[in-house]
Parts: sequence; structure tokens; C-alpha cells
Amino acid sequence: MAETIPSPAISYSKKRGPKEEEDGRVDDGWAAPLASKRDRSERGGDPTAALASARHEFGEHGGVNMSIEASATFTVMEADTMQRMFKGELGPDRDHYIYSRHFNPTVLNLSRQMAALEGTEAAYCTASGMSAISSVLIQLCGAGGHVVASRCLYGGTHALLSHFLPRACGIHTTFVDLHDMEAVRAAVREGKTKVLYAETMANPTLVVADVPRLSEVAREKGVKLVVDNTFAPMVVSPARLGADVVVHSVSKYISGGADVIAGVICGPESLLNSMMDLHNGTLMLLGPTMNAKVAFEISGRLPHLSLRMKEHCHRALVYATRMRKLGLKVIYPGLDDHPHHALLASITNPGYGFGGMLCLDMGTEERANELMHHLQNTTQFGLMAVSLGYYETLMSCSGSSTSSEMSPGERAQAGISPGLIRLSVGYSGTLEQRWSQFERALALRHPPPPPPQKQQPYLRL
Repeated sequence: MAETIPSPAISYSKKRGPKEEEDGRVDDGWAAPLASKRDRSERGGDPTAALASARHEFGEHGGVNMSIEASATFTVMEADTMQRMFKGELGPDRDHYIYSRHFNPTVLNLSRQMAALEGTEAAYCTASGMSAISSVLIQLCGAGGHVVASRCLYGGTHALLSHFLPRACGIHTTFVDLHDMEAVRAAVREGKTKVLYAETMANPTLVVADVPRLSEVAREKGVKLVVDNTFAPMVVSPARLGADVVVHSVSKYISGGADVIAGVICGPESLLNSMMDLHNGTLMLLGPTMNAKVAFEISGRLPHLSLRMKEHCHRALVYATRMRKLGLKVIYPGLDDHPHHALLASITNPGYGFGGMLCLDMGTEERANELMHHLQNTTQFGLMAVSLGYYETLMSCSGSSTSSEMSPGERAQAGISPGLIRLSVGYSGTLEQRWSQFERALALRHPPPPPPQKQQPYLRL
């Protein structure tokens, strides 16, 4: 369908009751979708409080849950209303919708919630995490642009930056150690570099990005800092630390059910408006639209995201501590011997822990596979599967799975050893039950040869 869709300003407020406070804020019993600076200051930036301050959307008939608006297109009562909508005079801010690739009420409500969660002016929910990442990079860089990125990234993102964007858009990337600020500065190309790209916690090595310092470099060089916060929702709030744009694979912790694919872009209203532009917007023209039914599902899971994250993080810290005592090579930024422990402690939101991901380096892929086999098939500690954020523990050998898009040299440079097991720590069962399963699986590695059987005496007949 080749309809023409306008790009009105994204407004995160709807028509409300007549009561208005002296400072101009509307009061209808619910806080504004994005609270004022005064409100945010009073909350201290806590993502749980921010999420609770987003407007609660009721169902069509007064239900406590919002309705699912499954329509692809929307009707108007008067013909001139449609004309005004296509001119951009009427839009979602006044409950006027045209087509769900543009705006859908259910998806828009989730977008408001995600903006509140990450502390940004606006957000737009997409069909996948990769669609969110690619849409942002193409919009910000344009043809022939340049990116400076961490040398350790999720394999799909690395492939996007290394192979697809250079071929399709002429966008090239320089990969650097983001903790070497001089290397970061030196990699920026005057007039060409548009984006500095990082993951809050690198996938899979759990290198922690120094978001405050990176944001200073980004401002100094006039580029945008884009941070993938998929590993650390609630735990870290990159936008509050200076990031310009925050992206997520919502499929992971935010969903928590391993049953949907979704993404989100959180950032300035001006950026989201440009991405919805009729002629040049990546969101408008590439169409990575989230399904309204998916948005409804995810919206219902956000209220317990903080509880889930706290338990993920708590168990990860307990397991990592115990694994270290057993002499295993464990990588977890919550441990005091992790090189970025102090950094992460300084940027986390209080009370949420240090993340639910940990790594075990078994040295070789064979030893990693042997341990994972017993963890899944013998003791039922977890499941061999990619992805993360599920209530069951998920585990994979990163070098041959989620980082397989990288060459052996690139993996070595990123610190991904052949035997690195990435564990997304779940919260099902009791902690001690699961730990006992882990210990039993560990004991089954390379079992000692059976003792020689006692030879029966030779009987003569």
C-alpha cells in the first residue's frame, strides 16, 4: 500500500481533564507520561519510580489493562479530518491515528513506558532489537558516514557494522578498546564520524562501558553516543549518564518470556521525529513496526521487571562467588576482582545488583560443551540456548554461537576464548537446588576410570 503518511511531532501526552495546576501541568489523577524535570529530580532517577509515573492506560470499557488496538488502519468521522491528519495538523497527541506502521495506540503506550524507564524524551518500539540498532545507525550516519565502536559487540551487531552497512550504505566502522579514551578520540574522523557505539556490558565478555567518560568524548567530538542496554535494564540507565540514544532487544530481559521478538529506541524527541519523517525517516520508510499484540504482552510484564532483574542479579552474584571459590575462571562484574567492578558500582542504580549475565571460561570448546551437556541433560541446571533474560538459565558457547559472525582473530582481540560459556542466570527453582545441580554437573566432567574389577579365581573342572 503506497499511502502517504505525515510525520507529525511525536507527543507523549493525550487529551486530559480540565483541571490544570498552577505550573501548567495537567492533573487528571495520573502523572504525565514523562514527568517534569522537577519530578525526575525528586525521584532521584530510579527507573522503577519513573516507570510507575508513566500514565496508566485503561481499557476501552474501563478495564484495568489497556485494550489491544489490532487495527492496521483507522477511520475518521469527517472527510476533512483525514486531510488535516495528512497535513500533520492532527495526530496521536489528539487521538487521531492513520495507519499502524505510523502510530498504533497500543504500541505508542509501550513506547511511553519505555521512554519513562530509560529517562528519555521519547521512544519508539520496533519489531526486533536489530531493527532498532540498524534504523538508528542509518538515520544518524547517512550514506558514507563513520562509526567508532567497541571491538567487543554482539555478533549480529558486529556483522552489521563490519559487512552489511559498508556494502549497503557506505557506512564504515573503526573498532577500538573503548576504555582507551585516547584511542577513541584518535578514531574519530572529523566531519565523517557520526556515532560512538557501545554496549553497557559487552556481549559476551561483560566488559563495562564507561558511559560518563564516553559521553564526554562524544560531546567533545560532536558525535552521538548510542548505547545498547540489553544486558542491563533497570541496572544501568545510560541516558541519565550522558548517552544520547539507548537501544534494547526487548526480546530479552524486558520481555522475560523468550516468546516474542521486539526492540526499542529511546532518545530525544527530535531524533524520533526525524526517524518518522515522511521522506527520509528510517522508521517510517523501512517499516520495522512492532505488532500491537506484542506491545500489549510486553506492557503487562514491565511492572515486575525490577523484581525479576533483582533476582537475576542476586543469583548471578551468588553463583559467581561460589564458582570462584571452586577455582573456576569466572567473569562477572559484580566480583571485586573484575577489572570494571568499581566502574559498574559507580554507575548502577542502587539496589538492582550487577547484572544477570556471567561467563565461565573452560579453556576449550570441548570442555565447555561437556559441561553444558551435563548441566542440561544430566542435572537439569539450565538449557543450551542462545538469548537471555529467561526465567530458566540459558547457556551457550559464544565463540561458536552468538559471536560466530566474528573471525577467530576478531574474537581473540575481543577476549572471547573458544571455551567461553555465556550464562544467562535464571530464577526458577530454589537457589540451593540449582546450585546443587551445578555442582553435580561439574563433578561429572572427565570422570575417573572405574576401579579394576577383582578377578575371579580360575576354576579347574
